[in-house]
Amino acid sequence: MASPTNLSSPLPTPLILDLDLTDDQFFQLCQNHRDLKFERTATGELIIMSPTGGNTGKRNVKLTTQLDLWNTRTQLGEVFDSSTGFTLPNGADRSPDAAWVRKDRWQALTPEQQDQFVPLCPDFVVELMSPSDSLDRTRKKMLEYLDNGTQLGWLINRKLQQIEIYRPGQAVEILTAPTTLSGGEVLPGFVLDLSLIW
Repeated sequence: MASPTNLSSPLPTPLILDLDLTDDQFFQLCQNHRDLKFERTATGELIIMSPTGGNTGKRNVKLTTQLDLWNTRTQLGEVFDSSTGFTLPNGADRSPDAAWVRKDRWQALTPEQQDQFVPLCPDFVVELMSPSDSLDRTRKKMLEYLDNGTQLGWLINRKLQQIEIYRPGQAVEILTAPTTLSGGEVLPGFVLDLSLIW
């Protein structure tokens, strides 16, 4: 009889497995295990993340709600929550904590493409770090979004009360404890109230 697993030494977070899955297999895996969050790197490594804790989850809702209220008013695109998978041009499958895609790019997709993991990189992404997230790994993910077509990315680090702003062809801008954040030309008129996030 096998001995019970020793849980005194923690498993790595996130758990990264080297599996060779087709796109269809990966999609089916995600559908079959909706209680987990999966991503896949451009080289095919499977990343398994646990659901977020309460503090991160409630702040993520406040962030996505503000973005969606702005988009409902402007009708400039579509807003997506952290459950949405995007297949980037480099082959990686990612799920930003919040994302936005311009209306023309979304409408250019077929209904079948809209039902599966979205086969494009969002125009705007947000990663809201949870206590278990690695800053180095999250920064690499932000750079990957930029390399694949994102026009604006925000990395929100609640622990340090810092925002890292990613734009194509520009150095990363770091703001400490701002109260608001503007979407600029990518999200015209959108201002995120960070008092609800900190």
